[in-house]
Amino acid sequence: MNQTGCDVFWNPAEVLRWSNPGLVRFFRESHLVFLNLYSATNTTSMRINQIILTLTFFSFATTIAQAQLEKKTEEVCYNPNAKGDTSKRSIKSVAVGKIGDANITISYHSPGVRGRTIWGGLVPFNDVWVTGAHSATSIEMDKDFIVAGTSVPKGKYALFTIPGKEEWTIILNKNWEQHLTDDYLQKEDVVRIKVKPIQQNKITERLQYFIEEEKNGNGKIAIVWELLRIEFEITNKK
Repeated sequence: MNQTGCDVFWNPAEVLRWSNPGLVRFFRESHLVFLNLYSATNTTSMRINQIILTLTFFSFATTIAQAQLEKKTEEVCYNPNAKGDTSKRSIKSVAVGKIGDANITISYHSPGVRGRTIWGGLVPFNDVWVTGAHSATSIEMDKDFIVAGTSVPKGKYALFTIPGKEEWTIILNKNWEQHLTDDYLQKEDVVRIKVKPIQQNKITERLQYFIEEEKNGNGKIAIVWELLRIEFEITNKK
């Protein structure tokens, strides 16, 4: 698997499976109705009308299939900063790695700086932040792990932060499937820890996550954007 840039995953044979099953059934049954009408039509003008109607129907079906295909072929970036881009959208991105024998996957959307004031501007201080864009950033591990002395069962969690001028709060929350922080509840937090932001000398245009393995089952999760790096330690529970 290429983890140095953006990859597109799709299989043309899957288009029908991706489509709404009800729509597929509707297209199939409607096609049979059109064929029956056509065979029962006697006049030339009526047959021409039926042909036009059938062509219109298949044009509509093709449009829907194409929309389904485009929806499923959204690119996924493993390194949103691998190459320069001028896109204003937040890129769907993934970080994958290992700490000890635990496999870790972080799924997020990566916004760009684009000349904007990020901290205290686009991202307010002292508010819970999705630490990405669109949907909640999620972190998934297939082994139990420890964060700041707290034992966390293997599974999938939302990763939120509360940015501050001098200190940030890192949050792991049970509800990973939500839009931004719309359904965030503090009572569902699994971990809350305080960390100090680290100033960087070089700007990172797009938000990016890193999984950094160290020795003896220890490692770090790092969040880097603009001129800041936020990191916290994580240990593979043995």
